[in-house]
Amino acid sequence: MAERKIRSKTASLQHERHYFRAGFRLIVGIDEAGRGPLAGPVAAAAVALPLERSDLAKALRGVRDSKEMTASEREQLSGAIKNVASVWGIGHSSAEEIDRQGIVDATKAAMQRALEHALAETAAVPDCLFLDYMPWPERSDIAQVSIVDGDKHSLTIACASVLAKTWRDRYMQALDGQYRDYGFAQHKGYGTPAHLRALRQYGPCAAHRRSFRPVQELAIGEMR
Repeated sequence: MAERKIRSKTASLQHERHYFRAGFRLIVGIDEAGRGPLAGPVAAAAVALPLERSDLAKALRGVRDSKEMTASEREQLSGAIKNVASVWGIGHSSAEEIDRQGIVDATKAAMQRALEHALAETAAVPDCLFLDYMPWPERSDIAQVSIVDGDKHSLTIACASVLAKTWRDRYMQALDGQYRDYGFAQHKGYGTPAHLRALRQYGPCAAHRRSFRPVQELAIGEMR
């Protein structure tokens, strides 16, 4: 079966080219997926691209903000990203960690794990981190560029966005086989009407974030 044609819209390399010309070589883009859902982990990805390649935009044609892509586009292009990237890595924090640490600290833990995974097989140290707006003061040892809507305006961050999203979607699809009553494969843990109906009917499962409303409210109600 022929692969579905990818739309030509691609995130920009303007920020990367600017810093590359300034002498930065290993620029790692980091983005997360799944901060808002009521269930499942928060995931992060770290990606560095070979910015010396003149055909980089062509090789990654169609990569942009993962939220603007279809599931099939993300799946198709995630392989291209992994093949083209200088390094890439995935990290995540579980629902239990989110409840214990809070979503911000759990997200940063996932980012740290993604960065460690990306750099596990190289002695290289990043010259710079490109972040999708979220500051990361705990890694002040590395220069950082915080870009508003970074997954729209930086190809490196967009690549991380795609890898984080595809990893988390696959995780939630697998979780659907374990907890069949909630529809995780369809809504990926987000608070859709169908998910909320299932929560009211069956109550929270082990994959739910009990510190998040309305999961928290349901859990409190069960204790009364």
